[in-house]
Amino acid sequence: MFRYWKNLYRKYTSNNDRGARMDNAGFCNETYESLHNPASDDELVDVAGATLDFSSTEDVPPLDTEYGSGTNGKLMDLLDEPVPGVGTYEDFNTIDWVREKSKDRDRHREITSKSEQSTWDLLHSISDAFSGWLLMLLIGLLSGALAGCIDISAHWLTDLKEGVCLSGFWFNHEHCCWGSNQTTFQERDRCPQWQSWAELLGGSSEGAAAYIVNYLMFMLCALLFSFLAVILVRAFAPYACGSGIPEIKTILSGFIIRGYLGKWTLIIKTITLVLAVSSGLSLGKEGPLVHVACCCANILCHLFTKYRQNEAKRREVLSAAAAVGVSVAFGAPIGGVLFSLEEVSYYFPLKTLWRSFFAALVAAFTLRSINPFGNSRLVLFYVEFHTPWHMVELVPFILLGIFGGLWGALFIRANIAWCRRRKTTRLGHYPVLEVLVVTGITALLSFPNSYTRMSGSELISELFNDCSLLDSSQLCDYNSSENRSDSGVNTLPDRPAGPGVYTALWQLALALFFKMLVTVVTFGMKVPSGLFIPSMAVGAIAGRLLGVAMEQMALNHHDWLIVKGWCSSGADCITPGLYAMVGAAACLGGVTRMTISLVVIMFELTGGLEYIVPLMAAIMTSKWVADALGREGIYEAHIRLNGYPFLETKEEYGHKTLAQDVMRPRQSDPLLVVLTQEGMSVGEIEGVIADTDYSGFPVVVSQESQRLVGFVLRRDLVISLDNARKRQEGVVSASLVFFLEHVPPQPFSGPPVVKLRGILDLSPFTVTDHTPMAIAVDIFRKLGLRQCLVTHNGRLLGIITKKDILKHMAQMSNRDPDSILFN
Repeated sequence: MFRYWKNLYRKYTSNNDRGARMDNAGFCNETYESLHNPASDDELVDVAGATLDFSSTEDVPPLDTEYGSGTNGKLMDLLDEPVPGVGTYEDFNTIDWVREKSKDRDRHREITSKSEQSTWDLLHSISDAFSGWLLMLLIGLLSGALAGCIDISAHWLTDLKEGVCLSGFWFNHEHCCWGSNQTTFQERDRCPQWQSWAELLGGSSEGAAAYIVNYLMFMLCALLFSFLAVILVRAFAPYACGSGIPEIKTILSGFIIRGYLGKWTLIIKTITLVLAVSSGLSLGKEGPLVHVACCCANILCHLFTKYRQNEAKRREVLSAAAAVGVSVAFGAPIGGVLFSLEEVSYYFPLKTLWRSFFAALVAAFTLRSINPFGNSRLVLFYVEFHTPWHMVELVPFILLGIFGGLWGALFIRANIAWCRRRKTTRLGHYPVLEVLVVTGITALLSFPNSYTRMSGSELISELFNDCSLLDSSQLCDYNSSENRSDSGVNTLPDRPAGPGVYTALWQLALALFFKMLVTVVTFGMKVPSGLFIPSMAVGAIAGRLLGVAMEQMALNHHDWLIVKGWCSSGADCITPGLYAMVGAAACLGGVTRMTISLVVIMFELTGGLEYIVPLMAAIMTSKWVADALGREGIYEAHIRLNGYPFLETKEEYGHKTLAQDVMRPRQSDPLLVVLTQEGMSVGEIEGVIADTDYSGFPVVVSQESQRLVGFVLRRDLVISLDNARKRQEGVVSASLVFFLEHVPPQPFSGPPVVKLRGILDLSPFTVTDHTPMAIAVDIFRKLGLRQCLVTHNGRLLGIITKKDILKHMAQMSNRDPDSILFN
């Protein structure tokens, strides 16, 4: 029977759309059909390393039994002799935070007590204390090196779509023309060493034929890069697709997804991230870099015993790695720490805060040493605005915040609707075709417009730029002015817009509409895809459009009352690049609902420390507007869409239900499946395991009293029984199992008993049946519980698991309770 369930589980998890299942423990399902219907059962567990054959008949005990006062020396206490595998977790299960923290305290107490006994133990204690900082150092170095390689490779492949460097094909466009002395001010990006595909294949860079050749090569390269990306993901690492932040949040809350942070995922995500970004799709590499850093941390954790063997300690390291990911993505180490604290981490002690800062600092220095941007700066978009902002400008900044909130709420709803359609229709069966179609349409529409043809980072940098006398961009094509200063200052005091600016504004308006549409269908495809850069690009375009409009209004109507007091004729009083920066922050805040960390990331990202107040005003306005239209950010929405067992700490529970309203079994359900502390045989317990799929069982004094003794996990129970059969001589199906500290006298000639006191949790968390669910939800959130037992005057009534709470909250919010799919 057990093999049947095991094979059925393996068949279930072999599906490409496999998910995670939560740890429902110790209660019967609602109906007989759901218990025996594997298609609707998400609680099947494969116990690794323990294969039990319940059909064996060779262990029949002898019929002649004599009773005495001992056990003939055949009793094995698992508390004294730990069994390998006990205390570990299966895939798609939730860890026991309390037990993991207790294990770490016991380990630390033992090391400390031994450190006074010998010099070797003292050195071991010192190395154990230092291992965390060493691990942070390695994570920072590896993540920074990988991020630098990704940046350089993505820049090279992006330029490869338009041409090639003759002096060395491995040079991108900028590096190729650095050493050239034949560039001009008007065409500073043109040099003989760099040739477009039309020049290379046709010998001419002008005319319709050259345009068509460049157009076709641009599309072919984009399709090739995206095809390689989706094929590599599909063939080698299905977990490498997407942003990764929703899954990272779920893992940090205590959930286990084997392979999501493995070496194959790291290798494939690193390669395909470069390909996906270079294909020109509306996505970014900044979000996936958090996944890459967490993969590095998870792999390096295996070098240190205390992190390899403790899931709670490993999650502290992963929280620090999330900070490292943002640090190398934007060059913002402080913002990365705050991002991990505000947005990603579930448990963030003070020690993790210090180590996150150290790891982010090391990663930033590593990235700075590699210098992937070629400007000797760490930040991605360095800006220098020479004009201070004025109080009146808070009005357009708040308008940008309103736009960011509206865009964020609209994007989340549209993207979730599209992703749900992808999951429920035939569209999801053709991920390769979907990626190629979206890439083809994106390349086809983006090439004619110079602002959609360039990469997202390059576009944002162009929009943040404050025009000076040396700029040749269309956005800086202002008409000459008689009031231009000759004092040597590199500014344009009076800037009436020229034809180039108006052409750029039309192109930006089309680019805004294009980016808003294509980002909706791009995010969530089966390639690595980040959302930071596309969201910032949408906001930067909107901000630049508003900034130029405000600039021209102040220039042409400086006598208006609204601008008269602070903007005189001939003064450069509006900075359009600042509006682009504020708009970018507002849209990113509307999509992700980040606040404090986003403000810090933005001023680290741009170096614009003076503009914190406009950023704060726009980001808070964006969050308020977006929250009014929907409480969830994009990552929380995708967690709910995928059915991950994530108990959101920001969501308030305002209902008046009690624990008895949520616990299992309900009044119409069969009785709770329990084990007794004595009197049950090995065969009976194995039968309970084979006939149920719960991940744990309450242990009571007897079936009649139902007085609670403790709780035992299914995995620990199966491994211990299997180990007892293999290592304890004479254990058969009739052998009695005891969860007692002192076993009562047993017959001399009978089969030996099995003592399982060591795997019993003697202090499971309990609540009474009249405990308000608001309190129970807080207990689950703050302690990271996987289940809680419900009692009445000490008598066991039922059990509440994390999945029960999630289903109950979904039901109270008029959502489908069955959307909580994986546990």
